[in-house]
Amino acid sequence: MSAATAVLLTLVAIGAVIHEPVLIPPLAASAALVHAAPTLPLAQPRSVIVGHLLGAAMGYAALAVAGSNAWTAAVAAGLTLALTTFARTPHAAACATAVVIVLQTPMPARFVPLLFGSTVLLVLTGYAGSRIRRTSPRYPAYWW
Repeated sequence: MSAATAVLLTLVAIGAVIHEPVLIPPLAASAALVHAAPTLPLAQPRSVIVGHLLGAAMGYAALAVAGSNAWTAAVAAGLTLALTTFARTPHAAACATAVVIVLQTPMPARFVPLLFGSTVLLVLTGYAGSRIRRTSPRYPAYWW
């Protein structure tokens, strides 16, 4: 759990340096999956990284079509679940990413690169953590 805490604190520190919120609730959920359930399909790199990017795409699409409101956020989350399932990138936290985008309307040019970098950092921390702790399951179970 120290690796998960360390990566979340790193995201907060990056956000403080660039004056931009980098740690969002879906990333904390992703960190929990990667570090506490590293063998689940939901925790694999493809699901974490691509899942969040698909959630972001769906969030921005829904926002463009229907605006920022709770109804749109709910639809965006449901469509993200369908899209990630279809794409074989199941990741529950990606649904929350779509909700965050619809309700908080972050600028895509800043948000998407930060989201991508954060998910890569989560995956790399999971990889490193599983190599340091000899008794833990190897992460990832598969890369793609």
